[in-house]
Amino acid sequence: MKTVIDLTGRVILVTGGSRGIGAVIVRTLARAGAHVVLHYGRHRDAAEAVAADLPAGRCHLVHADLAVPGSAAQLWKESVAWQGHVGVVVNNAAVATSTRIEDPLERWESMWRETLQVNVMAVADICREALLHYRSRGGGTIINIASRAAFRGDEPDYMHYAASKGAVVALTKSIARGFGREHVIAYGIAPGWVLTDMARPAIQARGLDALTRDIPLGAMASPEDVANVAAFLASGLAPHATGTTIDVNGASYVR
Repeated sequence: MKTVIDLTGRVILVTGGSRGIGAVIVRTLARAGAHVVLHYGRHRDAAEAVAADLPAGRCHLVHADLAVPGSAAQLWKESVAWQGHVGVVVNNAAVATSTRIEDPLERWESMWRETLQVNVMAVADICREALLHYRSRGGGTIINIASRAAFRGDEPDYMHYAASKGAVVALTKSIARGFGREHVIAYGIAPGWVLTDMARPAIQARGLDALTRDIPLGAMASPEDVANVAAFLASGLAPHATGTTIDVNGASYVR
């Protein structure tokens, strides 16, 4: 029997939903019936284009600069206000800016601070708000987008990014273990290279062949690969997979 993902009636917050993986996640969830809160930071035009491509009333835009400490709490408040609740959150927003050990100390520390703020602190703050909300509603689901880099590390210029994603994996496991009895389900998704605008600078600098050489499937993942996993996890069909981080990397790193 074929199982079709039906998210009708679910209200889902997707951070970083205006472009790349996030935009495809928003479209996939909304087309499966969900009402989706699309968070964006700098790209309102792109966010509006995503929303315009979906059925009327299915997508709600909320702006927040997650690089600003404390912004996540206001984002959550505005997200809940739309439909009165949020049952699933997909923490997708992240930054990945290079810094070398040879860079001036000021830049090195600035890049680490920004990366940890957006990729870890904002994620933790949203998870905190979600957990408090779920406690009053009998449970809910958290899906955190991590990275292959959390497990195998990254290039020297992106050590801070790998470290941030390792923290996301540990956070997800802790939530699953600590709040399962309150009916909170937490998953991670760890993509490798995904063919989005974020990957294009690396493709231009190093070439597609170099980046895909260690991927047995011979190609970068599509954003739909990640979005389809997110939709499945949001469906509630596999609650006993809580605490799991699912790899989407074409077997380039097998755990």
